[in-house]
Amino acid sequence: MTRILRQPEGLDRALATGRFAIGQPVSRSEDPVLLRGEGRYTDDLDRPGQLYGVVVRSGVAHGILRGVDTAAAAAMPGVAAIITGADIAASGFGPMPAAASRNRDGSDTPRPRQFALATDRVRYVGDPIAFVVAETLQQARDAAEAVLAEIDALPAVTDARDAATPGAPQLHDEAPGNLVLDYHFGDAEAVAAAFARAAHVTRLSLRSSRVIVSPMEPRAAIGEFDPAEGYVLRLGCQGAVNMRGLLCTVLGVPKEQVRVLAGHVGGSFGMKASCYPEYVCALLAARQLGRPVKWTDERSGSFLSDSHGRDHEMLAELALDAEGNFLATRLTGFANLGAYLSNVVLLPATLNAVKNFVGVYRTPLMEVSSRSVFTNTTPVGAYRGAGRPEGNYYMERLVETAAREMGLDPLALRRRNLIRPEAIPHRAPSGLTYDSGDFPATLDRALAAADWDGFAARRAESEARGRIRGRGIGHYLEVTADASPEMGGIRFDADGGVTIVTGTLDYGQGHATPFAQVLHGKLGIPFERIRLVQGDSSQLLAGGGTGGSRSIMQSGAAIIEAGDLVIEKGRRAAAHLLEAGEADIEFANGRFSVAGTDLGIDIMDLAERLRTAGTLPEGVPATLDVGHVTHGVPSAFPNGCHIAEVELDPETGVIEVVAYHTVNDFGVLVNPMLVAGQVHGGVAQGIGQALHELVAYDEAGQLLTGSFMDYALPRADAVPGIGFASHPAPARTNPLGVKGCGEAGCAGSLPAVMNAVADALSGFGIAHIDMPATPRRVWEAIQAAKIRPGG
Repeated sequence: MTRILRQPEGLDRALATGRFAIGQPVSRSEDPVLLRGEGRYTDDLDRPGQLYGVVVRSGVAHGILRGVDTAAAAAMPGVAAIITGADIAASGFGPMPAAASRNRDGSDTPRPRQFALATDRVRYVGDPIAFVVAETLQQARDAAEAVLAEIDALPAVTDARDAATPGAPQLHDEAPGNLVLDYHFGDAEAVAAAFARAAHVTRLSLRSSRVIVSPMEPRAAIGEFDPAEGYVLRLGCQGAVNMRGLLCTVLGVPKEQVRVLAGHVGGSFGMKASCYPEYVCALLAARQLGRPVKWTDERSGSFLSDSHGRDHEMLAELALDAEGNFLATRLTGFANLGAYLSNVVLLPATLNAVKNFVGVYRTPLMEVSSRSVFTNTTPVGAYRGAGRPEGNYYMERLVETAAREMGLDPLALRRRNLIRPEAIPHRAPSGLTYDSGDFPATLDRALAAADWDGFAARRAESEARGRIRGRGIGHYLEVTADASPEMGGIRFDADGGVTIVTGTLDYGQGHATPFAQVLHGKLGIPFERIRLVQGDSSQLLAGGGTGGSRSIMQSGAAIIEAGDLVIEKGRRAAAHLLEAGEADIEFANGRFSVAGTDLGIDIMDLAERLRTAGTLPEGVPATLDVGHVTHGVPSAFPNGCHIAEVELDPETGVIEVVAYHTVNDFGVLVNPMLVAGQVHGGVAQGIGQALHELVAYDEAGQLLTGSFMDYALPRADAVPGIGFASHPAPARTNPLGVKGCGEAGCAGSLPAVMNAVADALSGFGIAHIDMPATPRRVWEAIQAAKIRPGG
């Protein structure tokens, strides 16, 4: 059950005024280093005596691996070792981490074992077969080309629905029919009854297309091993504690024998949260050779080896009464998992679909049924939102389509069914309780920002140039990650600085600045003295990593709670130094003082006095340092309304996004500038999936979009200026009143852009087109249409 607070605890303290206070657009403190080119990403690092690793990958999507001939490669100059599946088996290492769940009948899902290197079968193009280690990178590359794998090709299947049909190629014996998870949520009988009595039912077949994740920094890792200390892995990831846990599972050792170090990370979007075979190979090679081993992926390799995103095919249904009130909604379909189970792949089409499907609408009943299946494709993992944008996309396309089918004004249909602010707290059919929000006001503000009433004039201007203008709404609500333990360490350093230690990890978000703003507001510590440690597992007591739009909620709460503990210790210490009773010590604005007097001491001076005080009486702390772990705070419900306008060239099928406005409720904004940046990035990725990005395989399982020559990321000219406004309703379930913002840009942009595309195409009698709405797809749909605008 969601815990509701009458008022965000500590919010009054957090909203203190000042240049670095919460709510101020403070520039990112790490940017000068990055702009000078002084960032230290994994590939920038070199360890003394390091070797270099290169992966040999399968060029066949499905086949029996008869053998791996390494003799010629092993004899080549500089080659130190060639690791194969047999070496992995002999190492004592276990299989790669795999997700687990329960089927609708209560049975456990199968978990076929995937080892770091293939042994008996390959299951996708890119499946790792061998790991070549040499003195130089070029020597390793040359030797990798000399490794020969004997593979008897088998039929392949790349589409989830096809993989679930009788007679489809079988990937794993443990998963008959390629079925991993048969998921169900909801009261099927009640939902069916609601559909039976509905005056109108809207049905849409919707595909959330597969995407390449494409962070700026490809994956890289440096593995080291010391017989006395254990394993050290340097890499870019989304959380040092999480990665250590995954590695311990594979390596079969306790956490004390694994250290994970993450420096700067050049993007991830969910993909770098997983443990990958290359990391295991680098650590094994380091153990065998007694030297560090460095592996850096190339972009061509990352297209094959990084987990892909999305790839769901759903039938979405909405039942309405004669007045347009929502009665029930239903989601049924398939999720493509790729060839193996990653550690998070089962969530997007199941639990996250349940949580995010109904969004901001008053919907009494919901049912979600999905089948997650294996295919001969690159494994699928988390990608910005991991089911949250998809859920909003399904619902918003249903709402828009239902309005057209029923002859209703889409705005009127939305307003009729929006959850009213007086109905909050609201219990959704997902079982979650929305604690805050004013959805009608957010919609109205977005309409005003986008000049909704002035659209007719803009459409006429577009028509005068031979273009067709469409507009679309994406009124989203997403559910952030659940509560999980998070560290809030505060360390008063000997050099006069203060270090925050937390288990979330910045891979582009800019954590150092907002976390410092929170601590500055709580304890009055000078902003410029605050530093941040996130990426060293040896310094962390706990940490859930960064993902699910959780960081400011979980780390922020941990910092606030740790700050309370610092104040508690400080009162005891100040009482001793000021020769007063502890009950008489007050704390405000970074200063401990004796009530009713001008006697006091600044918190930084107090920390310094304790460092040099020598022996102190019993009960007086020797330091203000705190190593605190919070149990975490519940999910929050960031929401908002995006409005996109597009122009369609009917002669070429090219669609451009020409205007974009957002109004968002992220609760209290710790740093509005960074929040706006997160929205901008999410919108750009949403535009990419909606209009440009398409992962394509041929019938044999070969990736046809294996480089940026074939795979179209949105460029600068594809993204218009993005209006950003805030309409906050502070969360009532965490001490800062904040809501996550990292994934919301995708949640609003997918439906906004695709609804605008549908609006532009409606004059041709085209009700729907799947993502991505590429020029070819749009042009072919127009040519096949029987209606012409104005005809």
